Amino acid sequence: DVCKISCAGPQTYKEHLEGQKHKKKEAALKVSQSSSSGGSVGGSLPRGAQNQLRCELCDVSCTGADAYAAHIRGAKHQKVVKLHTKLGKPIPSSEPSVALSSSGSSASGLKGSTASSSSSSGSFPLSSPDDAKNDVSKSLTPSVGAQDSKSDSLNTLSSSALAALQNDVQPVGYDYVEEVRNDEGKVIRFHCKLCECSFNDPNAKEMHLKGRRHRLQYKKKVNPDLQVEVKPSIRARKIQEEKMRKQMQKEEYWRRREEEERWRMEMRYTHSSHIIHVVLIIMPQRRPDSSDDRYVMAKHAIIYPSEEELQSIQKIVSITERALKLVSDIITETLKGVMRVGVLAKGLLLSGDQSVNLVLLCSDKPTKTLLSRIVEHLPAQLSVVSPDKYEVRASVPEAAIVLSSCADPKMNVNITLTSPVMREDGPAEGDITSGMMNDPVDVLDRQICLDALAALRHAKWFQARANGLQSCVIIIRILRDLCQRVPTWSAFPGWAMELLVEKAISSASAPLGPGDALRRVLECVSSGILLPGGPGLLDPCEKNPMDTLTPLGEQQREDITSSAQVGIG
Repeated sequence: DVCKISCAGPQTYKEHLEGQKHKKKEAALKVSQSSSSGGSVGGSLPRGAQNQLRCELCDVSCTGADAYAAHIRGAKHQKVVKLHTKLGKPIPSSEPSVALSSSGSSASGLKGSTASSSSSSGSFPLSSPDDAKNDVSKSLTPSVGAQDSKSDSLNTLSSSALAALQNDVQPVGYDYVEEVRNDEGKVIRFHCKLCECSFNDPNAKEMHLKGRRHRLQYKKKVNPDLQVEVKPSIRARKIQEEKMRKQMQKEEYWRRREEEERWRMEMRYTHSSHIIHVVLIIMPQRRPDSSDDRYVMAKHAIIYPSEEELQSIQKIVSITERALKLVSDIITETLKGVMRVGVLAKGLLLSGDQSVNLVLLCSDKPTKTLLSRIVEHLPAQLSVVSPDKYEVRASVPEAAIVLSSCADPKMNVNITLTSPVMREDGPAEGDITSGMMNDPVDVLDRQICLDALAALRHAKWFQARANGLQSCVIIIRILRDLCQRVPTWSAFPGWAMELLVEKAISSASAPLGPGDALRRVLECVSSGILLPGGPGLLDPCEKNPMDTLTPLGEQQREDITSSAQVGIG
């Protein structure tokens, strides 16, 4: 009655009474009975019912004051208190609450019926769940004439017991529990082959077959489709609580963000006029043109070619390119293409310019014979392309073909022949005649062909570096006009001037207007960059270091420097 178990025989029962487990439960039962107060309604308790001290925080019931005090001091209770404190949950009072325990009566009734049925048969039969329900209902049915409080309590107990049995899981794996008998053929214990465990009580056998451990082993080894309830561990519960806490923090964060955004929108609509005023003050305004800018732009408008001049140049260049394309179809495997170079490719034309340059690339070294053949076929192809009259003549010393328009305005196109092979067969160091042994007899001037290749590289560099630089093209046009009008500046090489302007403007900390850009270039010249002993201007299009200011003499350098100093004075 104390431990609520059934024993297989007198010997087993005697061993149980002498065991430590039974003695502890018996002592605890005596203490709780002596310290417990009066019963339920009317001062009477149902048979087997006793008061228990319950810890609401841990959901644990204790049989006495000593057990409850031990639970409060225990590590499990302290751990739950720390967890609730960390999560900010309310912690119930540590004062115990008295709870009525009626498990003894129900369990004794259930086990008593089982024991009586087993003793009458002389063996250990296992009843089905339906039979067990009927036995329990019969044992829990109150007798006629009992007290009202006792009958109500027993009715409540019987209904709760029936509900518990109906909701209980079905036992599985009867075939895997074998009976172990002694020499006399009497069953002394049961052995589960799935779980590798033994027990000597038929009730324990029934509970084991319904237990989670046995069902997991049955699912693992026999039927994988068996549904086993998942029992979350303490770690899993902690992880779930942490996820919930983070989810709540995230929701709180987004709620605050929405409130702040709503507040900003309200403030924006409320103070829209003030905000617009502040934005207008903060936005950078365009720098007004200075007097120098206006003067430079007025000068540039004077020297810039007119629309008629630009159209005339574009027309003759386009006709020449198409005619050379037709000539290349006749002279196959020799002519590779025609390229624009000089002021035409760089966009530096001035008003009054009537001569532009083209470069005709050949696969082999150009010769006088090739030049004559091109001059022979070009007039016929020009007549095919355009009805206008053009004059074509060969200039062998210049390694070029000169094409001139007969109608006004007079325009000239200089077509220089060259080939990349001319640069590859450069003379060896100290040997001027090296590389000329295999040249054709009537090959054109080598230096002119190399200069034409350099003009191609200069045009590509200018388009990549100077064309997109603010005020750069304008300043170069003005300096070109200065070199044409002022004799002091006429000796300044055009390529060196373009390099100087690009370096001066690109090194500025901010984009410069036309006036400031021209002043900065003149300041660079005035500083003595052209004088002997200065840093010079290296050609970025050559492999070996080459100073582009080499053609200038010492006197010319000093004159240009002096003129620049006077110009900015």
